[in-house]
Amino acid sequence: MTSRLHLHLDGDDSVELHVTHSNIPSFNADLRFSLQMPVEAVKDKLWKICGTAVNSMSLELYDDSGAKIALLSNDSAPFGFYSPLNGYRLHVVDLDPSSITSGGWLDDTSLVQKYEISEEAYEKRQGTFRKFKEKLAHQNPEIASTKVPDNYMEDLCANIKVRQGGR
Repeated sequence: MTSRLHLHLDGDDSVELHVTHSNIPSFNADLRFSLQMPVEAVKDKLWKICGTAVNSMSLELYDDSGAKIALLSNDSAPFGFYSPLNGYRLHVVDLDPSSITSGGWLDDTSLVQKYEISEEAYEKRQGTFRKFKEKLAHQNPEIASTKVPDNYMEDLCANIKVRQGGR
């Protein structure tokens, strides 16, 4: 695992963990948790971020090598009981088969029905971008005649490097 710089102050009783979710592959967050807070409070914090209900959530703790080291099964135990360290991964498992997070509804936009409008209906509408553009072109014909080439940023984009699989 890549080394990361972690801020740790004397007397700080918190850890920074990488959080993942069973139903949302794209969900990745680095969150700080107090070691004194009960596991149920950890779940409540995660519910507000990832949408899985507290009573439908199971938490698994993984070390920095990816080995599972604990199932956080006691909601009243302090989080520190499970000995998490900075850089560990906390994995949220959603146990509700009808959860909002299941089936890809929060992750897969192809499942969402798209709004469509016919050309005739769009032309009848007032205040559209197309009508704004036509009005602008009528007021400033030289702007309308200036075309930007499709590849106008190609040289800039050629130098962009994208890392995959990392944080």
